[in-house]
Amino acid sequence: MAPLDPHSFTDSTHPFTTHVSLSLYFDFASSTIHASALLSFQNPHTGPISIDSRELAVVSVTDPVTLAPVPFSLSPPDPIKGCHLTVSLSNHSSILISYSTSPRSSALQWLTPPQTFNKTHPFVYTQCQSIHARSVFPCQDTPAVRIKYAARINVPRHLSAVMAARHVERRQPYPGEGWAEVSDSVWCAEGRVVEEFVMDQAVPPYLFAFAVGELGHREVGPRTRVYAEAVPSLLDAAAREFAGTEEMIGQGERLFGEYEWERFDLLVLPPSFPYGGMENPRMVFLTPTVIKGDASGAQVVAHELAHSWTGNLITNKNNEHFWLNEGFTTYAERRIVEVVQGEDRAALNIGIGWRGLNEEMERFKDNMELTKLKNNQEGINPDSVYSQVPYEKGFQFLWRIERQIGRPAFDEFLKKYIATFKFQSIDTDMFINFLKANIPGIEKEIDLEMWTEGTGIPPDAYEPVSSIYTNIVSLANEFKLGRMPREDEVADWEGQQWELYLENLPKSVEASQILALNERYRLSESKDYEVKVAFLQLAILAGCKDYYNEVEKTLKEVGRMKYLRPLYTALVQGSGKDEQKIFAKRVFAEARESYHPIAQGVVESIFSKHL
Repeated sequence: MAPLDPHSFTDSTHPFTTHVSLSLYFDFASSTIHASALLSFQNPHTGPISIDSRELAVVSVTDPVTLAPVPFSLSPPDPIKGCHLTVSLSNHSSILISYSTSPRSSALQWLTPPQTFNKTHPFVYTQCQSIHARSVFPCQDTPAVRIKYAARINVPRHLSAVMAARHVERRQPYPGEGWAEVSDSVWCAEGRVVEEFVMDQAVPPYLFAFAVGELGHREVGPRTRVYAEAVPSLLDAAAREFAGTEEMIGQGERLFGEYEWERFDLLVLPPSFPYGGMENPRMVFLTPTVIKGDASGAQVVAHELAHSWTGNLITNKNNEHFWLNEGFTTYAERRIVEVVQGEDRAALNIGIGWRGLNEEMERFKDNMELTKLKNNQEGINPDSVYSQVPYEKGFQFLWRIERQIGRPAFDEFLKKYIATFKFQSIDTDMFINFLKANIPGIEKEIDLEMWTEGTGIPPDAYEPVSSIYTNIVSLANEFKLGRMPREDEVADWEGQQWELYLENLPKSVEASQILALNERYRLSESKDYEVKVAFLQLAILAGCKDYYNEVEKTLKEVGRMKYLRPLYTALVQGSGKDEQKIFAKRVFAEARESYHPIAQGVVESIFSKHL
């Protein structure tokens, strides 16, 4: 076997999948999907082929032409990779796999009506990054393999579906579409409807995405529609927050070349969505916590938009090179923000990132391998080591190159890089070779090996310099000496200024100082979760129990890991603190079912480390 990804059973000597055709029947009562997947390969193959699956009940594998059974075996589950599905081919160029998902699928969150905004209908959505597509359909679940796909989604008529693909039509179900797994009487039952989608651009499996629920939408631009649950106030707030999207797309095109995906639609998910955003092509998924009322949430949209070039067009070959997705995208996001929202906003963004990068060095001090851009993830669950390192150290590396050669030359390099590698999956060595070939002598000016393979923060990384950043950091330093900022000093502060201020306060603050700060500025009641969570984290670390009700409320109303990770970690790390640990375990036990499976796993890994 010749593996090409530490997180996949895919064998590089086997033909790769080029197309997947799916029939998906959604059974909300059992939180399962009954499905068939037609996998087409590059060329006919005789012998075994390795496919990833997790928690899938595989019913049969057949020849799609003759319907003759094809031998297969399913290994016991690996805790990280799931099950190794081995299919024995005899000159087959395609196979039909009938299966059902599990209610425990790591990609799917099934929400009951009480867990939704409208409280009336159920909702389900996917989160396939990093290695969870295999729990929705059997596939070679590595970004080294890019697939086109088609999907027929059979749902109750009162619900609708969206997908990271082109919508073909909404129509009556036809007999025979459910293939072997779903009988015609079930597939074509009264009250069912089929939504049909096609993705005719090759994408890595982690960008496969859908959502099904009671959805509404608003038009916000010629290429952009914002979807959410059909709650007028939510849709209107989202449309206002993301009104500047078309301007950002235009700026992205000026910087990086043509936008290749036709549509740039947005879906605001329920509060349990575990990330800020997910860059699914044509249909970006967003947490509702980015709707802040001041358009600053558009920065998350800028990041996901930038992925349209770096991540979606050019993709890291596996998670050990994740910085190629996220470092480039963080750089691109800040370039877009700089033009659309101004240099001060971009400088704040860089400052918050710099603080986050330094905190990750502390987090990984016992495993500095994970502070490298190119790192070894053999035997490591990528969700449990997800961090700001690939984003912020990757950004710093590209910013260092820009400073060396100048922005105009770097812009030309970026356009050439994207044009050269689009619709390909690459690794760090391929990027470095391309960099040396196109910027001769760069390795004499910048230690490329130290940046990509060295641990920690290189000495030529760069803390941002701007008057707004310097002023906020100096006010945070004065807090350590007992001086709170005056109201006139913070009168024009928005969420990002407060976030940067709180991130720069020492983690060992007196409880009395926390109480005084909150009495003056009411940070524990902020509508901006970035501000609220940064404040609550300080309050927990100061042993300030006055805010435990607010901590509990926050942990129960949102499932974004950016907020869960620091709050649960602050509650359980360190010796003693038995009362805090009991509190954390109780809150998680009560909130667990409202979290996406990925977030559940992350909190459980925090507990296993500290409890």
